[in-house]
Amino acid sequence: MKILMVVTSHDRLGDTGEKTGFWLEELAAPYYVFRDAGVKVTIASPKGGMPPVDPKSNLPENETQATHRFKEDQAAQDDLAHSIRLREVSVNDYDAVFFPGGHGPLWDLAVDPDAIVLIGAFARADKPIAAVCHAPATLGDVKGKDGDFLVRGKRVTGFTNAEEEAVGLTDVVPFLLEDRLKERGADFRSGVIWGPYVEVDGKLVTGQNPASSAPAAEALLKVLTSR
Repeated sequence: MKILMVVTSHDRLGDTGEKTGFWLEELAAPYYVFRDAGVKVTIASPKGGMPPVDPKSNLPENETQATHRFKEDQAAQDDLAHSIRLREVSVNDYDAVFFPGGHGPLWDLAVDPDAIVLIGAFARADKPIAAVCHAPATLGDVKGKDGDFLVRGKRVTGFTNAEEEAVGLTDVVPFLLEDRLKERGADFRSGVIWGPYVEVDGKLVTGQNPASSAPAAEALLKVLTSR
């Protein structure tokens, strides 16, 4: 099996002067869930090349066994440093797509035409789509086979308003993910703040926060193997 992982290319945290990007745990943990299961992983980003890592995800308190392993894994580092450009991706080459989060996707992937077209293509091909934390923002403007929003009526989760408030970025982000998904007609659900929580609705898999990244990847594998 082949899984495409798509990360953000955006590195500015609004007008704060701080840096953002993708959250390392949300890439590293699923990467090894997939790779250890014998799945071939390809990393893509809107701009290609080395995507920006949120520097806060490298702080000691946010490091995990998976992030340590990723940093020491030369093959993984090469996969990341040479991410392919999103516009060069074909849905025909992959069995599923997984979007790690971090705040970056709120600014680029959520409105990126190539990302929207790609997710729509996966949906039309009836191939699984997964996103964790802030990355469900990429689903917001995607239309399903019926021409309506892909998430309308679907059980989904993602970084909650409460979690955004807890990190003090409610007034920094371009929109609140929970609100955006609800506006699109999603049946938004969530667990306790910072706790692992995953929703699976058909071929759509979403995870709430960093703690949900590995469980979401495991859920995606179950969807794939149950086809």
